[in-house]
Amino acid sequence: MMQMNEPQTCYDIVVIGGGINGVGIANDAVGRGLSVLLCEKDDLASHTSSASSKLIHGGLRYLEHKEFRLVREALAEREVLLAKAPHIIRPMRFIMPHQPHLRPAWLIRTGLFFYDHLGKREKLAGSNLVQFKPETSPLNKDITRGFEYSDCAVDDSRLVILNAIQAREKGANIVTQTRCIAAQRENAVWAVQLENEQGVYQVQAKVLVNAAGPWVAQFIQQDLKLKSPYGIRLVQGSHIIVPKIYEGDKAYIMQNDDQRIVFAIPYLNQYTMIGTTDREYHGDPNQVEITQPEIDYLLKVSNDHFKTQLVINDIVSTFSGVRPLCDDESDNPAAITRDYTLAVSQQHSAEAPLLSVFGGKLTTYRKLAESALEQLKKFFTTMGQPWTAHALLPGAENLVSVEDLISEIQTKIKGIDLPTASRWAHAYGTYVWKFLNYSSSVHELGQSFGHGLYAQEVDYLVDQEWAITSQDILCRRSKLYLEFKQDQVDLLDAYLLELHERRLQKDVA
Repeated sequence: MMQMNEPQTCYDIVVIGGGINGVGIANDAVGRGLSVLLCEKDDLASHTSSASSKLIHGGLRYLEHKEFRLVREALAEREVLLAKAPHIIRPMRFIMPHQPHLRPAWLIRTGLFFYDHLGKREKLAGSNLVQFKPETSPLNKDITRGFEYSDCAVDDSRLVILNAIQAREKGANIVTQTRCIAAQRENAVWAVQLENEQGVYQVQAKVLVNAAGPWVAQFIQQDLKLKSPYGIRLVQGSHIIVPKIYEGDKAYIMQNDDQRIVFAIPYLNQYTMIGTTDREYHGDPNQVEITQPEIDYLLKVSNDHFKTQLVINDIVSTFSGVRPLCDDESDNPAAITRDYTLAVSQQHSAEAPLLSVFGGKLTTYRKLAESALEQLKKFFTTMGQPWTAHALLPGAENLVSVEDLISEIQTKIKGIDLPTASRWAHAYGTYVWKFLNYSSSVHELGQSFGHGLYAQEVDYLVDQEWAITSQDILCRRSKLYLEFKQDQVDLLDAYLLELHERRLQKDVA
């Protein structure tokens, strides 16, 4: 990390925000030969990017709002991302129970025809009609038929982290727990002030990229003291997690009387994730939490569809995120465009440009990054060509199949259980050998914190994946947070504190 007494560094691009759009832009830019610094005030993916429905999807419901460009781009991206990161992204079949009073069958069939044919589809199967048998269906007996189609599931926070790792491998400087507290234009560059636990330091940037997500407009107004080119609407989306309410690996997309849809998605083998909601949010994005009306809403939608009837005590966990959507003055939060808007602000040609990202969704992050770099091409005339479409993300190299990798881990690491081998293979792909390489038995992996988390993995996450706290590791790196009891969390916290102190002493020495 840059110390405060180091000479000031001038980067081509400084990116503010370590969510999916920020790391996507940083990764694309550094791969084209630009020098890049990305700063994130908290942990990577710690806000909107880890609070998604964990889908790479075309957005079937966006067709109703005539978002054809967005849907076409998202549909095509499913196949691109599936090829880039098959360890963290997998195809999933979705079942839409038919509710004739909400949408007629012909309308859904038409929508699914577009869905099958708007984007390039090679790996994913097309849609079809399904009939439900009352004795075997998990759905209420009055739901007798529906439609089935394909999309993909993703580990959202790992998608962010893998992009950040790739960016760092290509030469980007990625710093977390580092806030941009101010930036001013000085001649043809930005003077950017950054603050971390060691104090305040300054870097320069030829271009400043504002990918602050829910804080995008606030950053322009408060930290840059400029006028935001667009308004932002914050829309809260919340999910509940319950013990699994049906068997099998398919997701359900449930239509509701308010014309919204809610997903029920298999989650971490033993749970069902139900969401999302859409409500206007006016509070602090750092403090977003599920509300009682949202809980009631999600329970009702699920109970209207499934035989397994849920009550509030069934909820194991909840999470909420704030989607920063570009204000299109829509009356209905569900109808606000999910498309992204990129705004380049520059008063005159000699002035350092600011590129701000409004909106966007997980599925189209790579295309958003390409669009951002296209906008910045005129400032960097020697910049390289687009490269991310066919570049594998870290861990996908030499990956024959996740199943083969799981077998290989179990063969090489004596005594490792299947759930842990499976978690490692899906989270790290072939990068799992970066922390398992010299081990041949579970007894060589260091202190056990429970549920297949060992010191060797924790050390790797701290050294190579910017993890600092137990939350970083349990919620965003490993998804073990639902299994850990408080005493196990305390044990991990104590280990991380000791690790941090050891590293500080080493730095001083």
